[in-house]
Amino acid sequence: MSEHKEDAPLDPGRLLYVDRAWVVINKSPGEAVQSPQLGMRNLPELLREHLAGSGKKGAFLPTAVHRLDVPVSGCCLFARTPKALATLNAQFAQGKCEKRYWAILEKPAPGLLPPETGELHHWIKTDGKRNKSIAYDEPGPGRKQALLGYRIIGYGDRYLFMEIDLITGRHHQIRAQLARLGLHIKGDLKYGARRSDPSGGIRLHAYALGFADPTLPTTLRRFTAAPPFHDRLWDFFLAALNPGP
Repeated sequence: MSEHKEDAPLDPGRLLYVDRAWVVINKSPGEAVQSPQLGMRNLPELLREHLAGSGKKGAFLPTAVHRLDVPVSGCCLFARTPKALATLNAQFAQGKCEKRYWAILEKPAPGLLPPETGELHHWIKTDGKRNKSIAYDEPGPGRKQALLGYRIIGYGDRYLFMEIDLITGRHHQIRAQLARLGLHIKGDLKYGARRSDPSGGIRLHAYALGFADPTLPTTLRRFTAAPPFHDRLWDFFLAALNPGP
């Protein structure tokens, strides 16, 4: 399993694409894309140090366009110029980007299993003091609309495997919306999981990311990222996603 020391250099093999105005990396659990706390890896600084060391210098600190939670892995986009940041932020705010996730969930009781495909529509309110979001079934003060689509791709004895298309981008949205249904991502103690995951993260992975190139607006970019490590659960997920003949 992938573990990183706080001051270890960035593994260049995790860089999915490097452009003069933006960069996409396969983020690992435990890395912070902004405001790292003690014990977290500072991904923007790691990117700046790596890019400067490779001769691709820039005074602008790479800035996350969409903020993957610290325990989440997968495709993460950073802007390298103020102009690219503004352009990409606008795309994400307007819902023009593809954001597809994979999740391994603790299997609920049979009566709590959701339909195999569907859309979740909630209103989310964030508690900044606890760094936690709550999903509600109706609008209210301080609540923001949250939408996602999902499909269940397989079942195990103790887990179910889900692919999620994130439509809006609220704080802890997937985690909060699933918890509202009584579904808990493996390892996600904050949102009701029974136990932590040996990886130190949670089993939520940003598999695919698509957007228009900020410097070439007619060019669409799409990237996919493998899970941060291989084990029985991720192998089962991949087998369920791509069944053999």
